[in-house]
Amino acid sequence: MELFFLGTGAGVPAKLRNVTSIALKLLEERGSIWLFDCGEATQHQILHTSIKPSRIEHIFITHLHGDHIYGLPGLLASRSFQGGESKVTVFGPSGLKSYVETSLKVSGTYLKYPLEIVEINEGVLFEDDQFIVEARKLDHGILSYGFRIVEKDRPGTLLVDKLNEAGVKPGPIYKKIKEGESVTLEDGTVLEAAHFVGPKQKGRVVTILGDTRMCEEAQILANEADVLVHEATFANGEEELAYNYFHSTTSQAAEIAQRANVKKLCITHISSRYDRNAAQELVQEARHIFSNTEIAADFKSIAIPR
Repeated sequence: MELFFLGTGAGVPAKLRNVTSIALKLLEERGSIWLFDCGEATQHQILHTSIKPSRIEHIFITHLHGDHIYGLPGLLASRSFQGGESKVTVFGPSGLKSYVETSLKVSGTYLKYPLEIVEINEGVLFEDDQFIVEARKLDHGILSYGFRIVEKDRPGTLLVDKLNEAGVKPGPIYKKIKEGESVTLEDGTVLEAAHFVGPKQKGRVVTILGDTRMCEEAQILANEADVLVHEATFANGEEELAYNYFHSTTSQAAEIAQRANVKKLCITHISSRYDRNAAQELVQEARHIFSNTEIAADFKSIAIPR
């Protein structure tokens, strides 16, 4: 599991930062990539990476401001031209379906793969045997969501040495025990699965928020997360400006991280008013409150180990 930032700026593209898009690379877990927001020129950013659009499985849109969606129709079209055949599901606020379908229709774009657009409400958006994705409304000028991506716990490691000691040879019994099923041998011996499997491997949690003021919903989504991605459009001391524009400051993002007891904070959606040197000041402001803070940059990667 790896977070890869394709665009980390706010509002309009800048020389240092393109507008928002984040890839959650789940190549080991499911051989796919999930995309969060798709600002203008996201597909151009992808050209500078090893990301293959054909591997994009889900796209989650936080809100419908242009810097988060103007790249979506182009990316969907290009994926078709580049050999993408598997289904893509796009999740986002009401109005997203009309925007995408109109863009594709007016431009005469035909997709060679199935596309599903799901207009969302709060609650669980997606669940399978590996992941759960939950959404909550944030505090922004228009409807904006945050997403909590939870990897389900995995079964513990099979204790092969103990099974060998019990005289059990590799085969179907191993699979049953790995799946938590107790087994009765031919001689009547009962092997309790719990005795032959190590502790469960706890799943990871990633929280990715859309544009927002500091709010309780952000803290709920971020609770105990391995990584929290929180916007920090403005510097510390610009709280009034941030509030008026429905955004957050570096210190406010850090406060949410601290209250939610996350392991790591990554601030993003940085205003173009801050150059490369100022960006280092921004991250130091956040670290004053929450020490394990990083600042996102285009093409920055954050690995999320088990």
